[in-house]
Amino acid sequence: MLNWLLVLVPIAIALEYLVPTNHLLVFATAAVAILPLAGWMGRATEQLADRAGEGVGGLLNATFGNAAELIIALAALRAGLHDVVKASIAGSIVGNILLVLGAAMLAGGLRYKEQHFNVVGVRSQATMLTLAAIALITPAAYNAVTDDVAADYQGILSVSISVILLAVYASFLLFSLRTHSALFAGSSTPDDGEHIEPWPVGRAISVLAGATVAVAWLSEILVGAIEPTAHELGLSDIFVGVFVVAILGNAAEHASAITAARKNRMDLSLSIAIGSSVQVALFVAPLLVLASLVIGPAPMDLLFTTGLVLLVLLAVLITGQVAGDGRSDWLKGVQLLAVYLILGFAFFLMPQS
Repeated sequence: MLNWLLVLVPIAIALEYLVPTNHLLVFATAAVAILPLAGWMGRATEQLADRAGEGVGGLLNATFGNAAELIIALAALRAGLHDVVKASIAGSIVGNILLVLGAAMLAGGLRYKEQHFNVVGVRSQATMLTLAAIALITPAAYNAVTDDVAADYQGILSVSISVILLAVYASFLLFSLRTHSALFAGSSTPDDGEHIEPWPVGRAISVLAGATVAVAWLSEILVGAIEPTAHELGLSDIFVGVFVVAILGNAAEHASAITAARKNRMDLSLSIAIGSSVQVALFVAPLLVLASLVIGPAPMDLLFTTGLVLLVLLAVLITGQVAGDGRSDWLKGVQLLAVYLILGFAFFLMPQS
């Protein structure tokens, strides 16, 4: 644990108020300060997973891990930055299922020749991701085949899809946590070589909640500093939104999923990585669309650019292939990371807007 880096948390907050124009310093300090907080979130999640099961533990981690992104997105909505919100949504989905899951499979595969997980539960989550991809493609397809007059109904279509997605996500929670919870209980054998003293449930929840609040605060500082920093470095806004912000926003999921994989807890690792993408696509995104009806200068729709839609679709396709047989190894992790790097380079070379 890099607990000594926790000293950077108050330093980053202080720099935000003392030297707000030094964007690079503020950005770097806040980014590093998130790392130990992500580690504490991972430890708290493991403790809760030990008591509630891999599925519930992964859901809790995904929920708390996405809390910061939701808070940042709501702030962006109030400012009318719809393109930033959409880029961060796409980046979070892709980052979790390619970068986080890929890094976890690679880390676990370097320690174990082969790891196993509950294929039924993972396939259920992969199907939810496919559904989410269809939901994102539909507004873009509708916009492509209709004229300007019919396009006025884009808002109605987006709200309707958002309501459906929220209903499906509620059904998925009922399915995974109640009616078919055994499918998500986990099939891998944890590595008990390292004994960890169990925490009281209240302490685990308090640590998880406290770390989430701190990450949300630091993430808001990051968002304020990252755009001017990116322009200084000559990076495009879409690259920053899809990749840079997503990597930092997924720091908690990174730490938790990789730690779980290294301990041969692949069910928990996949539940964190894929479950977080499912939550962003089926809960966070539609919730933001509905929230934009009451906050911000104008409602936001689900009309993503062709590049963002293709990004999500390709990520969902490769994830379904890699996670469909109930086993993982280091090569699968390399494959997922390779796709992420290919997509990253393509967006990195986009001209600065």
